[in-house]
Amino acid sequence: MPALSMPTAPHPALVWDVFCRVIDNHGDLGVCWRLAVDLARRGQRVRLWVDDARALAWMAPQGEPGVELRPWRDPTADEAPGDVVIEAFGCEPPAAFVARMAQRQPAPVWLNLEYLSAEAYVERSHRLPSPQWSGPGQGLTKWFFYPGYTPATGGLLREPNLLAQRDAHNRESFLRERLGLTLRRSADPASGADRAETVVLLFGYPQPALAAWLADFRDTPMTLLVTPGHSARAVAEALGLTDLPAPGSEWAHGTLRLHFLPPVSQTDFDRLLWSSDWALVRGEDSAVRALWAGRPFLWQLYVQDDGAQWPKLQAFLDLYLAGAPADLATALRQAFAAWNASSPDASLRWAELWARWQAPWAQWARHQSQALATQPDLSQQLLDFVAQRRDARPGCAEGFTRSG
Repeated sequence: MPALSMPTAPHPALVWDVFCRVIDNHGDLGVCWRLAVDLARRGQRVRLWVDDARALAWMAPQGEPGVELRPWRDPTADEAPGDVVIEAFGCEPPAAFVARMAQRQPAPVWLNLEYLSAEAYVERSHRLPSPQWSGPGQGLTKWFFYPGYTPATGGLLREPNLLAQRDAHNRESFLRERLGLTLRRSADPASGADRAETVVLLFGYPQPALAAWLADFRDTPMTLLVTPGHSARAVAEALGLTDLPAPGSEWAHGTLRLHFLPPVSQTDFDRLLWSSDWALVRGEDSAVRALWAGRPFLWQLYVQDDGAQWPKLQAFLDLYLAGAPADLATALRQAFAAWNASSPDASLRWAELWARWQAPWAQWARHQSQALATQPDLSQQLLDFVAQRRDARPGCAEGFTRSG
């Protein structure tokens, strides 16, 4: 499609309706809340319509000025659609709401914010129109908007000054004040300099590789921060614990210290990533935040019946490791594959991998974080696209004649 001219004036304050259905594991709500907050902090007014908002009690306990939470339902008599409507991940707003969108003049800019992927179809599909020829939205156009890692996509969620906040973060103060955790220190064998122990964050789905990972690091002076839910249950099972450890408790597995976390807000989750030397994360939102942390990480993808997670992982690694030293890229591909495998990889020794590749991996992760940050972020691209569409439309809903 032909490129539209970029707006030159500051973006006006608009009303955004963001629709979110919670499918599982809270990742969809996590993405939608981050987006709503980021838009609100850029001067927009956001109404977040969600069918299950319970996770926000710990994810965002303080709420956010400019973000109004509404239950998923048909609109009441006095509720009119805003200037922009986002359906997250193809969740399809209520038909009665879509009908009011078709009646509104001018019509809202309607976007389907899709899942994140590095696969080739994302660049082909980003910003494609979908005219609505029938149904409650007849006459409207829905636009596909794909987040992504390249300039030909919609970019990644990244708040202004996020990397500067990361670089100013004091991890030892945060861990001590937020978690009551004091890092153990020892002399570096090579230089003799004092150094803190390695900190690893675990946030995953059920994990076949976890038992081998714990066994490999049993004799390592390391702290594993264990998030509640799947990860806490998996660690307890791997260690043969009959009861699930309480949040805030610590357990010793040889010299490996296990610190079981309570649920934390999105803000504190970011700070946990910044405080970790290595992150073991799952899902879309956490993978993006691990990228911005600029630390080594392994991403566990959601398992799908048709195996669709594998081409998605390979496409990501093709981009993430492009230009990396060949031996580092080979090692990391094996590690990512093992972390996502349905059975443990007996040939991989996790402690040896970390000892051999920790320094170059950390350097590469930092480099990729900085490189990705040179691209426009998702919220900025959404604001720009909405401004383009509002300037381009000829008065009727995206130029299509609505009948009936």
